Amino acid sequence: MQKNKHIIKRGMVRLLGNDRYQGITIPLFAIVLSLLAGAVIILFQGKNPLTAYQNLLQGSGLLPKATYAGYKSMLTDFTSFMNAWTPMLFASLSVAVALRAGLFNIGVSGQMLCAGFLTTITVGYSSLSAPLAKPLVLVVGILVGALVGGLIGWLKYQFNINEVVSSIMINYIAQYVISFFINTYYVNPVSRQSNAVSKAARLTLMDTPVGNLKMDIPLGIVLAVLTAFAVKFLLDRTTFGYELKCVGTSRNAARYAGIHVGRNMIAAMVFSGGLAGLSGVTYFLGYFGSIQPRVLPSTGFDAIAVSLLANSNPIGIIASSFLITVLSKGSTYMNSASGLESEIASVITGVILLFSACGAFIQYKVKSYQDELKEETERGKG
Repeated sequence: MQKNKHIIKRGMVRLLGNDRYQGITIPLFAIVLSLLAGAVIILFQGKNPLTAYQNLLQGSGLLPKATYAGYKSMLTDFTSFMNAWTPMLFASLSVAVALRAGLFNIGVSGQMLCAGFLTTITVGYSSLSAPLAKPLVLVVGILVGALVGGLIGWLKYQFNINEVVSSIMINYIAQYVISFFINTYYVNPVSRQSNAVSKAARLTLMDTPVGNLKMDIPLGIVLAVLTAFAVKFLLDRTTFGYELKCVGTSRNAARYAGIHVGRNMIAAMVFSGGLAGLSGVTYFLGYFGSIQPRVLPSTGFDAIAVSLLANSNPIGIIASSFLITVLSKGSTYMNSASGLESEIASVITGVILLFSACGAFIQYKVKSYQDELKEETERGKG
């Protein structure tokens, strides 16, 4: 038993002990543990985990399916996947920016909904041409999201209202108020959702003929990836990013250093809300094209797992959001091909969140193992 423990300690230190790469190795370790836990759950369902994971990749357009319907192929599945990935990437960046300032923006879903609804009724139902409507959708989405996020930051600064509480309450307020307006003024009698936005305002080119295929081409995916690099630069290479980091590390120390803590908290939430607004418009005026009443988009909550998994690193978020979107997007095909409930993908996402939250503990255990092995080596020399 003692020998086995020693082997485990050495293995953990060898895999995760390099401080320089722990930002990558520990999240990867969390993913592997999560997939193993998911495999156990799938085995209890009497299914083959490898087949199930293969189905997830097939449903996301990363592996070919056995057959395809007319005008469809692996490429059309992948462009549809990118369409779902775009709002996830923006939402995850939103969470990461708030976390950098020591704030937990759990209201991304509400900010997405507010931005999506107000942009829909102001631009989505207008008669503007595409060259005007599409950029305006992005501008209005950013402004609305930033205002809602800024309100949460202001409440935190002015009245010391915990941002988790205020953002959850705003989620519910947005959910039911917007539901009332949709059901009263904008509901489609057939779909029971809001009326579809105009083609000119939509951020996804739906059923676009490309050769003998019909693709859903997301226009926002390039912007989302570029935004990730821009956020990385802003947080790591600018005075604004440095001040946010100081505020997030220790508000008292930041205040002592002359940094305006309240202003930076509000600025962080404005920035975070603006990114959530982009997520909202690429979700409601891109991926879906309408709004379902009384439903908050799960993307805003999944984004928390994505950001934690990537240690709030904007570049890491590109990879982690890709993974979580594979789980959510591929779950439908996994359900039809393997007979597994699509909720299994949500369970795996939840396990990833759990292991990601244990990242600091894993780092602590690896450090303790390093110290123990060092002591054993010194005793052996003595």
